[in-house]
Amino acid sequence: MSSPASDDPLLRALGEVVGHGQVRTDPDLVAPHEVDWTGRWRGRARAVVRPADSTEVAGVLAVCAAHDAALVPQGGNTGLVGGSVPRAGEVVLSLTRLDHLGAVEVGTGTAAAGADPSGGGAVVVGAGATLAAVQRHARAAGLAYGVDLAARDTATIGGTIATDAGGLGVVRHGTTRAQVLGLEAVLADGTVLDRLHPPLAEGLGYDLRGLLVGSEGTLAVVTSARLRLVRPPSHVAVALIATDRVAAALEVQRVLAAAVGPLEASELLTRTGLELVTGAPGVRAPFTDPPPAALLVEVAGGAQVAAALTDAVAAAAAEVDGVRDAVIGAEAGDRAALWALREGHTERLAERGVAVKLDVVLPLATLAGFVEDLPGIVRAAGGADAEVVVFGHLGVGDLHCNVLGVPPAAVAGVEEAVLTAVVAAGGSPCGEHGVGVQKRGWVARVRGPAELAVLRALKGALDPAGRLNPGVLLPASLAGEQEGPSDHLVEHQEGERPA
Repeated sequence: MSSPASDDPLLRALGEVVGHGQVRTDPDLVAPHEVDWTGRWRGRARAVVRPADSTEVAGVLAVCAAHDAALVPQGGNTGLVGGSVPRAGEVVLSLTRLDHLGAVEVGTGTAAAGADPSGGGAVVVGAGATLAAVQRHARAAGLAYGVDLAARDTATIGGTIATDAGGLGVVRHGTTRAQVLGLEAVLADGTVLDRLHPPLAEGLGYDLRGLLVGSEGTLAVVTSARLRLVRPPSHVAVALIATDRVAAALEVQRVLAAAVGPLEASELLTRTGLELVTGAPGVRAPFTDPPPAALLVEVAGGAQVAAALTDAVAAAAAEVDGVRDAVIGAEAGDRAALWALREGHTERLAERGVAVKLDVVLPLATLAGFVEDLPGIVRAAGGADAEVVVFGHLGVGDLHCNVLGVPPAAVAGVEEAVLTAVVAAGGSPCGEHGVGVQKRGWVARVRGPAELAVLRALKGALDPAGRLNPGVLLPASLAGEQEGPSDHLVEHQEGERPA
């Protein structure tokens, strides 16, 4: 750790703000902050600073401004595109101590309460609070938070805001942006921007809240958020439907949405992923023969929701060609077992090594064709022996494309080929995991000159010195940086992850 006697004037000044014990330089303590969850993205940190509240965050940013030091905001460090790890000796600003959970405000149905008029509510939480902690906090008050991820135990609210994460409930509730009612953030010079309780007339000027959601820590550091809470359904049921192809899964999704919608969740699984997950000890395979594609849906309703879902699945099987089989989960244990098949993908993939992870969004009209073509695209780009695993949020076309076994020399070519195919199919190369370092070069390829000029102006206005999360989100030409390598790919593929 650093100490008051540190020879580094920056570290001494930071220690005076947060306490010298909260400025970490010991290599063993810093190392977990220098590599992301995938093991692919890594760099070097000057120090890790752990403020306790927004006042200390403001002090840290003011000190960094005075010393012209760049910093990288970091939450649970569960990102997959290199957006939360240092790259060239920046200070890592760890926000995990900002984990406060305010009192849940149960909605009265009035706009003044800042709540969901359908009977939900709101809560103010710290950026370092984990998603799971917020979910438990809301549940204790009889409410729910609309964003959910498999990494809920470590992913933080600040991180989900930074990337505008969607998650498992995105088809029902929308992305994080739709859940954020207000924000507190600190600007690059240390100025605190308090918009936790905006006035009722949201038309008063620019939407600063909306601007910061999805900005990946490049415009300001979010320290607290006022989140929308919803009333959870009284009963839910889950179904896993096996199909011969992705196009059939899309058709089943359409039929079910019309019959028992709106869907609470709608997820795509494919054969390679199912085989990976069901190969783990203690996991029971839902089907004797893993299907090429499967649709996992959750629906809500009254006490007879499971029966209604069963009838709807039977109707879909009769209407859609290519439906093989289905499993219905009515009881809590059965529902959890089906969801485990989806949520187990990330951990099982990590056990196999460092994967090329490409989170993309496709129009539903071209999604099936893209998934079918993907293995061939990978092989042609240099991944002849690679294994492709695709899963994701089918309801909104957000796919998590994972490619295992790509030779390091072929990684750039595989990424280029896959993302080029996405854009050609009318899709976006950037999904809910954000742009980070991995896809910053694609921003200029999918946004027009006028938009790029606005992005440059915003960055220059809020962070003129480029100290906030340099190398992330914006192309080097827009961020005022020198062109250079941005891919900190681990040369070996052994899947190292932070402890």
